[in-house]
Amino acid sequence: MSAKKESLGKTVGVVVAVCLVCSIIVSGSAVGLRELQQTNAKLDKQTNILTAAGLYETGMSNADVEQTFKESVEVRYVDLDSGTFTEAPEADYDMYKAAKEKESSTQVVNSNVGFQRRPNVATIYLVHGDNGEVSRLVLPVHGSGLWDLMYGFLAVDADGQTVRELIYYQQSETPGLGGEVQNPEWQKKWDGKKLYKDGEVAIQVKKNANSEYAVDALSGATLTSTGVQNTIQYWVGEQGFGPFLKKQAWRS
Repeated sequence: MSAKKESLGKTVGVVVAVCLVCSIIVSGSAVGLRELQQTNAKLDKQTNILTAAGLYETGMSNADVEQTFKESVEVRYVDLDSGTFTEAPEADYDMYKAAKEKESSTQVVNSNVGFQRRPNVATIYLVHGDNGEVSRLVLPVHGSGLWDLMYGFLAVDADGQTVRELIYYQQSETPGLGGEVQNPEWQKKWDGKKLYKDGEVAIQVKKNANSEYAVDALSGATLTSTGVQNTIQYWVGEQGFGPFLKKQAWRS
């Protein structure tokens, strides 16, 4: 009987030892990979911003992406209420985390954009041309799709009115339908479209669009198309970047 107990004790001991060793290995790997994951996330973000800025070229190395971003893109912060530049509220500021805290965000009103609060301070990206002047503004946007929130970057000319790119980098829409928000052919349709008419938000996403204020809706993806329209209208409206775009503070 004692032999059986001794055998059982050894088995349990071996199992516990193996579990401890495995947990140490897994924890060590997670810590070791964290820096790599953060680096890859930063590069992916910079790549998407450069794409919206019209500066990304196929085949660019990570070093090229970092260098181009450093040379041509200026990170700034905007107080959405006043529409003016401000300082970053804190080091490594994240506007999406700020939106989750009441003290650093504002309740969304009279909008079907798909989220309840937006940050008081937004991070934007000024793209500088060879002459040093701002040639484009890259604005972070997000809003509801069919299944979940979609995240992207809207690039407009220095006139604060003319769209050049709409790049979605995170979405959960149906492949072949709403997922076509990431189709380069559909993205091209945004180039040259106008955001405002007579000072009011005029941009639309609808079927058979034939004006400078409208983009063709995605075939078979009505709810996703409506979500894109609501997203852009919100973020270039009075609760979003509208006051900032009207002030054109980047020109001063």
